[in-house]
Amino acid sequence: MRHKLLARPDSPRRLAAAVVALLLVASAQAASSPPLKAGVFDPPRQAPDFSLAGSAGHELKISDYRGKVVLLAFGFTSCTEVCPTTLNTFALARRKLGPAAADVQVVYITVDPQRDVPARLAKYLGSFDPTFVGGTGTEDQLAAVRRNYGISAEKKNIGNDYTYAHSSFTYLIDRTGRIRALMPYGHSPDDYANDLTILLKE
Repeated sequence: MRHKLLARPDSPRRLAAAVVALLLVASAQAASSPPLKAGVFDPPRQAPDFSLAGSAGHELKISDYRGKVVLLAFGFTSCTEVCPTTLNTFALARRKLGPAAADVQVVYITVDPQRDVPARLAKYLGSFDPTFVGGTGTEDQLAAVRRNYGISAEKKNIGNDYTYAHSSFTYLIDRTGRIRALMPYGHSPDDYANDLTILLKE
């Protein structure tokens, strides 16, 4: 937030008093805002909207979750390490929130449209938490979403099979639809619960 100080050049006492007042306000704001564990976007930016096939059987748009705090992540159902660890972390964090978890929505976008049809996504995500929703689409649709969110995904062939190397961080989006923070892979459920609690109280 930028503040403008209006004072005549011949009124140094007024200027000094205004500066002191501004510092006191800034200190009070800092003291009342506990820090997030995730990396903060300063200033926050609006989360790019998208339209994908949702795991719940209808169109999935990030804008549909205004009023809730959203955890947005990318992965695929055949992932054996990073993705299940991340989703389990989300589930544990939601449990720590108790009733407040009703205002948290996990949205998981696949990087593997060949395998991850809506029904498969629904079954996979539901094994972690029945409230989780996923999104899929064409290669072009998903590539566009990844570009808008700065997500990388590279298909790697392994004999007759394949896997993906992809970005493993999570976006934290506030109730107004703004990206507020980015949580790197490996943070604990406690860290997520901490940041979600802060955003939920805003």
